[in-house]
Amino acid sequence: MLKYAETQIIKLKNELLKEFKLKILVKREDENHPLVSGNKWWKLKYNLEEAQKHGHHTLLTFGGAFSNHIYATAAAAKELGLKTIGIIRGEKVLPLNDTLSFAAKCGMNLHFVSREEYRTKHSGEYIDCLHKQFGDFYLIPEGGTNELAVKGCAEFARKKLSKIDFDCVCLPVGTGGTLAGIISGLPTEKKIIGFSVLKNGEFLNEEVKNLVKNFSEKEFSNWHIETDYHFGGYAKKTNELDQFILQMKEQNDLPLEFVYSGKMVAGVFDLISKNYFSSGAKILMLHTGGLRNLGQ
Repeated sequence: MLKYAETQIIKLKNELLKEFKLKILVKREDENHPLVSGNKWWKLKYNLEEAQKHGHHTLLTFGGAFSNHIYATAAAAKELGLKTIGIIRGEKVLPLNDTLSFAAKCGMNLHFVSREEYRTKHSGEYIDCLHKQFGDFYLIPEGGTNELAVKGCAEFARKKLSKIDFDCVCLPVGTGGTLAGIISGLPTEKKIIGFSVLKNGEFLNEEVKNLVKNFSEKEFSNWHIETDYHFGGYAKKTNELDQFILQMKEQNDLPLEFVYSGKMVAGVFDLISKNYFSSGAKILMLHTGGLRNLGQ
């Protein structure tokens, strides 16, 4: 099993927070593991246990060229002595970026496919073709999101977040697995806001709703997803976002990256400026890792 390091909670300082009488805490879950950090640790936990339980020696998963999940899966597999295959969306570009270069150094077999082929990744026929090509493997979906990932994130919510005093928790959303787990694991009086890092991320509402229902057999009304803070789309950024991330580092010594947590924190502060939160509210933000993207 992967080691887990307890993480700190920091309180942010900002003139805007004084003006609106808000308290903002950040759970630095990016510190829970040097390589398999943030929500990836929780999403992979039970998937890795399941793979080992059934005697699988190879993991196969999917992701884009800047995928935190590809990076984390490669690192986790190396630590546990497992082989990995990464089905990567898009053409191979040399030299490999830092994410894919790291995955390759961990021993991951990178297999690049067209975007058209990548869209068939959920079909049984395509999975059968992958088995014929690569042999036996344990399949982990894109972003690590499946019922076992939701289970891990729900456990995180119960064990770690329930001990913190807050009214609303905010987190970035890619595939929806982490958000589904947080919804399932927290008391219903807690408000939960996800921030889509994808352009046109409205579809994530239905994805998360189905993940929650499949896992908990319940429906919850204490959550929603903000879709206006993608800053151009997945793994894209703007000068405005870059400046905000720099400001957070200078004011609070809070390192953020532009793919996930940077967009979420920027979204939260924009909502604050629009008087979205009630005066005196306690807001908890989850730093879900991915700091390797700072150099990209």
